[in-house]
Amino acid sequence: MVGSYANGGGGGVRNGAAEGKLDELRRLLGKAEGDPLRIAGVGAGAWGSVFCALLQDAYGRDYRDKAQVRVWRRAGRAVDRATAEHLFEVINSREDVLRRLIRRCAYLKYVEARLGDRTLYADEILRDGFCLNMIDTPLCPLKVVTNLQEAVWDADIVINGLPSTETREVFEEIGRYWKERINPPIIISLAKGIEASLDPMPRIITPTQMIANATGVPLENILYLGGPNIASEIYNKEYANARICGADKWRVPLSKFLRQPHFIVWDNSDLITHEVMGGLKNVYAIGAGMVAALTNESATSKSVYFSLCTSEMIYITHLLAKEPEKLSGPLLADTYVTLLKGRNAWYGHKLAKGELTLEMGDSIKGKGTIQGVSAVNAFYELLSQGSLSVTHPETKKHVAPVELCPILKTLHKILIKREVGTNSILQAIRDESMYDPRERIEMAQRQSLYRPSLLGLPKGDTKP
Repeated sequence: MVGSYANGGGGGVRNGAAEGKLDELRRLLGKAEGDPLRIAGVGAGAWGSVFCALLQDAYGRDYRDKAQVRVWRRAGRAVDRATAEHLFEVINSREDVLRRLIRRCAYLKYVEARLGDRTLYADEILRDGFCLNMIDTPLCPLKVVTNLQEAVWDADIVINGLPSTETREVFEEIGRYWKERINPPIIISLAKGIEASLDPMPRIITPTQMIANATGVPLENILYLGGPNIASEIYNKEYANARICGADKWRVPLSKFLRQPHFIVWDNSDLITHEVMGGLKNVYAIGAGMVAALTNESATSKSVYFSLCTSEMIYITHLLAKEPEKLSGPLLADTYVTLLKGRNAWYGHKLAKGELTLEMGDSIKGKGTIQGVSAVNAFYELLSQGSLSVTHPETKKHVAPVELCPILKTLHKILIKREVGTNSILQAIRDESMYDPRERIEMAQRQSLYRPSLLGLPKGDTKP
C-alpha cells in the first residue's frame, strides 16, 4: 500500500524507508535543507494522474517540507451532466471518499452537478481526486495548476503524461520557460507513440527525442518509464512492475525512488527498444480488440494473433536497434496487458462491434486519446519507404519492410485508408500462405536489418 492508506483516505504514519529514498534523491539533486523537491506532472490522463497520485501518496503528503507534487492540465474542459451523475454515484458508493469531500466542504457541488444546477470542470474535480478519463477510480486529492509556466518553471522532476501526439507542442512551450535555467530538470516520459519524419530521410521520432529537441534538455536527463500498467488497477494496489530506461546517470536512483511495495521498478539502458515497443503495443492492441470481438473472445484466435503480432514487433525493433532488448519480462507483460485490457484494445473491440465509428475520431469521451491510431500511420509510413528495403525470404526480391508486416498493413487499410472493414483483420491472421512467425523472428535476427538512419544516427553508429 502506498503510504498508509488507500485512495487518499485518512491519515498515516511516516514511513522511514520512503523518507530515506526521498533524502537520497534530494542529495543527488543537490537540494538544500528547506528547499523541497518539486515534482510536476504535465498532462492529466489516466496514467499521468495515477503516476502523480502515487508520488503524492508516497512523498507529498507526509513530507511536504521535502517534496511537493503538482499536476498541470488545461483549464476549461467541462464535465457533462451524464458524467457528473455517474461521478456522484461513485462518490456515494465510497464512504471514505464521501467523508473526505464533506470534510473539504466539496460535496455540495457534486450534488448540484448531478441535478444540472452546476457545471463541473476537469481541473476542478482533479483537485478532489477524480480523473475525467477514469471516473470509477478515486485518487488522492492533487494540487492542480492550469498555468503551464507556473507548473514547470522551477520543477526538479517533470512527468510527461501527455499523449505522444501532444508532447512536442506542449514541450516547445515549456522550452521557452526554461531558457534561463542553469540546471536542467529530470524528465520521465510515460508517452507511448512515435512520429515518422520522411524528409530529408525516413526516420522515427520518439517522445523522448521530441522533448529533447523542444527543450534543449540533454537526453541523459530524459527517461522513459513503461511496463504493464492499467492505471486504475495500479492505484488500487494490484501488483505491477515496470522499467525506467535511459542513461546511467539517473535511471538507477530513479528506479529506487519510484519503487513501492506493489509497484516494482527496474532500470534498463535500452531506451529505444522500450520506447518503440511502447508505441508498437498500442498499434497491435487495436487489432487484438477487433479479433476478440469478431471471434466472440476465442482464446485460440487471440493466441494466434498474439503470436503473429509479437513476431512483427520483434522484426520492427531489429530495424531500429542494433541489439534490441528481447521481448520478455516487463516488455512482454506490457504488450500482453495492453492487448488484453488497454484502451486501444477497448477501441478496437468497440469498432468491431459497431459501437464506435472511425468518424468519431481518436479522442474518446471517458478514455482520452487512442494513441495507437496515429502510431499505425506513423509506423506504416516509415516502413513503407523503399529506401529501407529488405530481402523477402521467399521471392528474394527487395521490398519495403512493411511488406513483411501483414497485420500492420491491414490495420492501416482499416484505420487510416478506410478501404476495408474490421473483418479484414481475421483474413490477415488466417492467410493460408502466411509463414511461421518464428521465421520472421529468425530472419530479423539473421539479417542485418538495423538502420541507424531511422533514429537520425550516422551510418554505422552502433549506439541508438
